[in-house]
Amino acid sequence: MNAMLGDLPTWKLSDLYSSPTGPDLESDLKRASADAESFASDYEGRIAGLGGAELGKAVARFEALQDLMGRIGSYASLYYAQDMADPERGRFSQNVSEALTDIGSKLLFFRLEINKIEDADLAAKMKDPALAKYGPWLRDVRVFRPHDLSDELEKYIHDQSVVGSSAWSRLFDETIARLRYPFRNEVLTEPQILDKLSSKDAEVRRDAAKSFGKVQGDNIAIFSLIANTLIKDKEIDDRWRKYPRSQSFRNLANVVEDEVVDALVASVKGAYPRLAHRYYKLKARWFGVDRMPYWDRNAPLPEHDDRVIPWNEAERIVLDAYHAFSPELATVGRKFFGTGWIDAPARPGKSPGAFAHPTVPSAHPYLLLNYQGKVRDVMTLAHELGHGVHQVLAARQGALMADTPLTLAETASVFGEMLTFQSLLRSAPDAATRKAMLAGKVEDMLNTVVRQIAFYDFESRLHAARRQGELTPDAIGEVWMAVQSESLGPAFTFDDEYRNYWSYIGHFIHSPFYVYAYAFGDCLVNSLYAAYQSGQPDFQAKYLAMLEAGGVKRHKELLAPFGLDASDPAFWDKGLGVISGFVDELEKASE
Repeated sequence: MNAMLGDLPTWKLSDLYSSPTGPDLESDLKRASADAESFASDYEGRIAGLGGAELGKAVARFEALQDLMGRIGSYASLYYAQDMADPERGRFSQNVSEALTDIGSKLLFFRLEINKIEDADLAAKMKDPALAKYGPWLRDVRVFRPHDLSDELEKYIHDQSVVGSSAWSRLFDETIARLRYPFRNEVLTEPQILDKLSSKDAEVRRDAAKSFGKVQGDNIAIFSLIANTLIKDKEIDDRWRKYPRSQSFRNLANVVEDEVVDALVASVKGAYPRLAHRYYKLKARWFGVDRMPYWDRNAPLPEHDDRVIPWNEAERIVLDAYHAFSPELATVGRKFFGTGWIDAPARPGKSPGAFAHPTVPSAHPYLLLNYQGKVRDVMTLAHELGHGVHQVLAARQGALMADTPLTLAETASVFGEMLTFQSLLRSAPDAATRKAMLAGKVEDMLNTVVRQIAFYDFESRLHAARRQGELTPDAIGEVWMAVQSESLGPAFTFDDEYRNYWSYIGHFIHSPFYVYAYAFGDCLVNSLYAAYQSGQPDFQAKYLAMLEAGGVKRHKELLAPFGLDASDPAFWDKGLGVISGFVDELEKASE
């Protein structure tokens, strides 16, 4: 397989540091600690009394420290992601995490003291340009003002996290990385066994699904303990901080209103019948059955393009699609290739799935893939490259304001996927190939919208149920099965081992309630793409400006130039209508 894929790129982490034991890393850790000591000595207990210019200078120093610490933390995280089954890498990552936590503890006072400044007083200080430039960051810090605890308690929570929630997250990661799944004469890693679920061979799909479910089931006690512990940990934190509901922190962090998320969730759940139920009923008909086993959910159609796409061709496909939309976007995207910014091969112990790590503005992003040459892998490259391009463009906002809220962080990635898909669709040689491609896109969109909102529903029910006491693996499995049946519809049969499938999804562990951001991003991109197709003037320039804004603007401001408003319930119906329209086209093609 590797010979067919060509020369797959790996990361050049020396752009950050020479090695885990290098003098440059040791020097930067010492410098970060000394700078944090100096910062605390200069400012602790004095923030409220600083004038606007002085406070602006303090924020600039804080920002430089965040960039330095972010570079160190990024290196440790990426080095660990290359082989999470290696205990030495795990130890190194943990030691760096603990060192950064100690340094961060010295800086914690800064945000807390900023939040103690009265609104009128801060407004007066903001008249100075040195502080005014950090207005968006101050706005987002102060969103959490009503939920801050005492200084002493905040420092304790900060220090304790490395042996609390972070340690449980690490246990999850290392457990998943070490699991092996028997498959016929092979023993596979998680990405490799999950890849078999999209095989053209029904027996391969069945055997892989059964093996995956069994191994997850053999380890379900540890996954259930991790989930129970982290959900309880979150409930305690939410209670002390007086968040009204389990989702409140995530929504505040995403700078999106509860009612906007509620409208999205309600719209998607209301659309289950006309989206997932309708499509999977159609797919069952194509397969000549009334009901399909769950492992056929992502089964390719007989007309599916199952050729192996070498890496250099995947690069060309994606960059050509980006270039056709915007040469400037493609120019940024090209920076990722041949430079050590991408790690593509699937390897034992490597972090599963795919991600784009922004690192810090003084460095560059890194993309992780587990590339196996399928069309879906090309779409994953398009997706992660979208993140990477977004991160490069937003870096000009600086370390404090480059990060985009999760609700908008998926915009460039999903838009990049759509550009690549439409490009591939236009080049489809015949109606059968077009049908298969359209079906594949619908399935990807259902996985992004319906499946992710079902995940959100699962989390919501789980967090509510956990408040009544610890949940057994069976109880968690019951919630999972109920949500899956509701969202996917009557076209599926679910064998008993499927109740264990919740246990590999890292978002539940690392970022509770993160998952709705995917649906938010997909529906938003559908509406954006419709505006692009309608020939809206200067669309590309507006789009690039939106990406460059990073975390400076909120969704209302960013979408206004396109005539879109996510607080309008009709906005979500418009996005869902794109998926429904694709299903309409498939139904007509099947008549």
